[in-house]
Amino acid sequence: MFEFIPYLAILAAIGGLLLAAYFAKVVNAADPGNDLMQEIALAIRDGAMAFLRREYRAIAIFVVALSAIIFAVLPTIRPWGSLAVILGAGFSAIAGFVGMRIATAANVRTAQAARRGAEAALPLAYRGGAVMGFSVAGLGLLGIALAYLLFVQILRVDDAFQVVATFGLGGSSIALFARIGGGIYTKAADVGADLVGKVEAGIPEDDPRNPATIADNVGDNVGDVAGMGADLFESYAGSIVAPMVLAALLFGGVDFTTRVVSDDFTPLQETTFLFPLFIGAIGMFASILGAFLVRGRQGKSLSSQLHFGTNVAMVITAVAGVAGAAWMFGGVDEIVNPIWLGAPIVLGLGAGYLIGFTSEYYTSDHYPPVKKLAKQAETGPATVIIAGIAEGMISTVASVVLISGAIGGSYWFGTLAFSGTELEAFGGLYAAALAAIGMLATTGAVVAVDAYGPISDNAGGIAEMAHMPPEVRAITDSLDSLGNTTAAVAKGFAIGSAALTALALFRAYTAAVGIDVIDLTAVEVIIGLFVGAMLTFAFAALTMKSVGRAAQEMIVEVRRQFKEIPGLREGREGVKAEYAKCVDISTKASLREMILPGSLAVVVPLAVGLFSEEALGGLLAGALVTGFLLAIFMANAGGAWDNAKKYIEAGNHGGKGSDAHHAAVTGDTVGDPFKDTSGPAMNILIKVMTIVALVFAPVFI
Repeated sequence: MFEFIPYLAILAAIGGLLLAAYFAKVVNAADPGNDLMQEIALAIRDGAMAFLRREYRAIAIFVVALSAIIFAVLPTIRPWGSLAVILGAGFSAIAGFVGMRIATAANVRTAQAARRGAEAALPLAYRGGAVMGFSVAGLGLLGIALAYLLFVQILRVDDAFQVVATFGLGGSSIALFARIGGGIYTKAADVGADLVGKVEAGIPEDDPRNPATIADNVGDNVGDVAGMGADLFESYAGSIVAPMVLAALLFGGVDFTTRVVSDDFTPLQETTFLFPLFIGAIGMFASILGAFLVRGRQGKSLSSQLHFGTNVAMVITAVAGVAGAAWMFGGVDEIVNPIWLGAPIVLGLGAGYLIGFTSEYYTSDHYPPVKKLAKQAETGPATVIIAGIAEGMISTVASVVLISGAIGGSYWFGTLAFSGTELEAFGGLYAAALAAIGMLATTGAVVAVDAYGPISDNAGGIAEMAHMPPEVRAITDSLDSLGNTTAAVAKGFAIGSAALTALALFRAYTAAVGIDVIDLTAVEVIIGLFVGAMLTFAFAALTMKSVGRAAQEMIVEVRRQFKEIPGLREGREGVKAEYAKCVDISTKASLREMILPGSLAVVVPLAVGLFSEEALGGLLAGALVTGFLLAIFMANAGGAWDNAKKYIEAGNHGGKGSDAHHAAVTGDTVGDPFKDTSGPAMNILIKVMTIVALVFAPVFI
């Protein structure tokens, strides 16, 4: 009855991709400014695209190796599993490439548009970000729909849902390395530019005299555009895959060692498999509508204008989700109260919004935590660091309450839907997985708002380096300040959805290997719990040390140029910094340093799973809990330090160049790897490990 839904999802995905193409055309048609602005923008674009090509070549080796391993050790899904991994990675890479290309065109055009005011610059920056957003969501939805249509409905291959899961694994592979590599790149440049430029040399941010400033602007793109895009591509794909695979395991009588696709699906199987795709399609249509509602309007706050489209998309998706559940599940005998399976969609959307607001509360200078942090900068960097760590830690309380409420509430709604049947507990688990797709149904709009941030940041850098009038820089600064908040909100969405998706994939893994109950008194489970908890801390340490080593190289190079290039520090006319050397340092360091932490996510679960399925279950549980907490803590602490610095730079507590400002810059540099490297990569780590466990479950049995 519902065989058309994959086609509906494909139609929605194509609609999203067409919107991305239209916005790309709008951006490219805008005025790129004078020759100097275009020269600076070209240097940023060339650096970003060169890095992305080198990074993708390195990741391609890993993806090919992973597909070869799947071909060798999982004969039941040969060759489809290997193909699906490559498709997932390829779709994610295409989204990153297209999004980066347009983001590096939108930055200079946003700076030029700022001459006409924020009302002209804001929608242009948003549309540049929307290209990334709708490329990510469009290709993610298209890939999952095609995989389901091809492997499940048309070919009906053996272990079809395991093949669909490998598509998600391909996207996860790109996301993990893109997030780590991009994060190391951007923070090495940022830390070097801030510590030597602002603190030692006393020159403004993005000043052309600073040799690291081009690398810093390149880093904004490779870390916060391509990196975040790959992150949310993986989150979005995983949130759709998880309930589909879980439904196959719980309602289809499937295990990953037998043929899983029968000639005919029961109504329960068909609807539970296809409902996540339906929500993805509805969310895409709603996001497309919301994107057209973001326009620059005088008299309205920038924040309300930027978030208006996302809020409209969320409301439409919530209403359509409940109506869709009543429609699709209405004729299924096992489901007593079908409308309750729409409630997790609403709950997921609400939890995502509130987690985003929590992140905004702890990271925006409109609220007390950041203002108090800025005040403490008056007494030096030590108190800034202590207070920032404390704010990050306390911020986990609200997020845990919200995610726990989403899990518990969704499970309860699921039991109500199956009330009185023998599938009541399974219904609760399925509903909890639906909350994740609810949270990310409007991914196109969420990523658009997030990618707006680095475009605005770059616009400010170009304005500074091109010596544009102070009133233009004031406008780009206001756009950039809002971008810091939108980035924190997007991180909240990504981390919250990671917890829900990883939980669903974790339950799918236990079902696949036949574990009904994880015994916390069993020795192998306890060992797994400790290893999983340890792994998140080791991962955070490795990525932070990578940033530290790369930043050290950058600092040495910037100091060398100030010392050895006569007139550079003084700004003598005709004297230029050697920007390319700093770009090269960040590029080489990030590609070198991303290998070890990225490999841990795949190697450790495989090794532990071969030892014991129960131990791997303990590892996944330990990593899920500690990884979620660390991700929230790092993202919010880093965001608070960043905006405390900007709050002081706006003229508070002594303003730029004051002792408080120097202390805040130190806090910001500590927070850089927190919020842009280790923290965001943590949510990918926990999902990659769960999907690796799920895909390779037959090997462990």
